[in-house]
Amino acid sequence: MVSRMTSSTSPSSLIFSLLVYVVLPLVCRSADSDPLQDFCIADLNATVIVNGFPCKPASAVTSDDFFFDGLSKEGSTTNIFGSSVTTGNVLSFPGVNTLGISMNRVDIAPGGMNAPHSHPRSSESGVVIHGRVLVGFVTTGNVFYSKNLTVGQMFVIPRGLVHFQQNIGEEKALLFTAFNSQNPGSVVASVNLFGSTPSIPNDVLTKAFQVDANVVNGIKSKFGS
Repeated sequence: MVSRMTSSTSPSSLIFSLLVYVVLPLVCRSADSDPLQDFCIADLNATVIVNGFPCKPASAVTSDDFFFDGLSKEGSTTNIFGSSVTTGNVLSFPGVNTLGISMNRVDIAPGGMNAPHSHPRSSESGVVIHGRVLVGFVTTGNVFYSKNLTVGQMFVIPRGLVHFQQNIGEEKALLFTAFNSQNPGSVVASVNLFGSTPSIPNDVLTKAFQVDANVVNGIKSKFGS
């Protein structure tokens, strides 16, 4: 409830109060901006991009723009992590542009994992479709939460926190994950730290992980850095 202004209220106090009421709702936003039209199919070929993609002309929109079959295809898990992430974000499905939603398909081979990573622009929820999966994340207070999940069980990862999914079963695991962003982004810790271009200086990594340069070079070699 807004308090009544008294004769002792100073102009500066009033201005500060007004700023709080105006800014606070903006600070509390946790997803992409609300759309201002029915749809805005992303023009991925646009030369000017400002915090998102511009719309392609409505006259060029077809029914196909609102459907995406990419998540129906199993991804290849023949890689160092034994997993595959098929994205259904704005970069692969332009129809979600400005809608503040996207989905991924995650395939994980037995013993494989969706390596520790974070999504800087989105919270994540997911459900196990097939297999048995260990899901875990670490808070900014360095507390680790995890649970073994089976078919039909759901999980949630708060925005920006490092998390992973590991197949702990004897069969391939399948998950579908959802995000409150059209382009949540993904920061894979090991790839970003040891496979960046140009590479992070060895003395930074040796200090950070308390290991010698040989260990750092060995890890970098696995990520092509």
